[in-house]
Amino acid sequence: MAQKIIPIFVIYKGCPNRCVYCNERITAGDYPDRITEDLFRRIVDKHLKSLDEYVYIQIAFYGGNFTGIDRNYQTELLEYAESYIRKGLVNSVRISTRPDYIDEDRAELLKNYHVKTVEIGAQSMVDEVLNLSNRGHSSDDVRRAMEILKAKGFETGIHLMAGLPGDTEERFRYTVEETIKLHPHMVRIHPTIVFQDTALAKSYQKGEYKPISMADAIKLCKYALGKFETANIPVIRLGLQMTREMEREGSIIAGPHHPAFRSLVEGSIFLDMASKLLKSTGPGKEIATFLLNPKDASDFRGMRNQNIKSIKERFDVTEISIREDSKQERGTLALVINGKISKLSKFQSLMDS
Repeated sequence: MAQKIIPIFVIYKGCPNRCVYCNERITAGDYPDRITEDLFRRIVDKHLKSLDEYVYIQIAFYGGNFTGIDRNYQTELLEYAESYIRKGLVNSVRISTRPDYIDEDRAELLKNYHVKTVEIGAQSMVDEVLNLSNRGHSSDDVRRAMEILKAKGFETGIHLMAGLPGDTEERFRYTVEETIKLHPHMVRIHPTIVFQDTALAKSYQKGEYKPISMADAIKLCKYALGKFETANIPVIRLGLQMTREMEREGSIIAGPHHPAFRSLVEGSIFLDMASKLLKSTGPGKEIATFLLNPKDASDFRGMRNQNIKSIKERFDVTEISIREDSKQERGTLALVINGKISKLSKFQSLMDS
C-alpha cells in the first residue's frame, strides 16, 4: 500500500540549542511560531482531499525537537492528530526529534497517541563532529534512544549529514557503519548546506569552514546508499526537500545543493554500471545498446544527457541506443554489443564500489 505523509512543521520548538547549520525558516518554510488547531486542520484537510482512500496516511510533526516541546503543547498537537485517527481518516503519526530527548516516559506518551514512526536526528556518530556542529548530544545518546524506541515497538528512522564541520570521508564511513549496527527501519541523508543567518555561514565567511564539493557529496552519498541498501535499510531521502524560501536569492550561501540531488547520485551509479559493463566486453564497442526499465531511463541518461556524453568520450562509442522494457527489473542495466548481452544490477555495482 502506498504511503502519504502530511507534514506539519513545528519549527525551533523544543530545541535546547541551535545547531551551526540550522535555519528552519529556510528549510521548513515560513510556518508560524505556534500551530493552532485551525491551521492544523486546514493543512490536513487540504491534503486529505487529494488522497486515494487506499493510501496509508501519517501526520508528521517535523522540525524542532518534538519530544522536547512543552508537554501541554506536545499533547495538544497529538490530540489534533488523534481526532483524525479516531475518525479513520489518518492511520498514524510520525515525529522527528533529538536522541537525547527520548526516554521511557516520553516514549510512552507517544505510544498512547498512535505515534508509529520516530525519526532521530543523529547527523553523525562521531562525537567531535557533533561537538563542532553544536548538536548538544553524543553518539551514545543515539544508541540509547534507538534501544528504547526498538523496545517500545516504534518504527525508527535516522537522519545523517555529510560534510559537517570536522567530518572526513573516513568519519562519514564510520557513521554509516555505526548506523547500520543500530538497524533503523529507514534513513535520510543530505550534504551540509550553508544557509544564511547561521553560525556555519559566519564560519564559512571567515574561511574556517569549507563545504564539501558536489562531486564529494555524490561520492559519499553513493557509498552510503550502497551500504544501506546492502543492509536492507531503505534510504527514503537523499538531499533536502526544496522550499520556496530556499529558492530565494541569498538564502543558500554555499555547499553542494541541487533540487534533484538524489537523481545526481542515482545517475552516478548508472554511469558506474555502464562503465563496468563496457570495460568487461573488450574492444569493438562502436555501437552499444543498453536495455533498462523505463523508470530508470532518466537516471541512466544523467542530467542534460551528461552520462551519454561521458560514455561516448571515455569508451570511444560512436552510437548509443537505449531500449526501454517495462518487464526489466528496476535498477538493472543490460548491454548488447555484437549480439552478446551482459547485465549488471545496481546492487552488484554498489557492492563492488
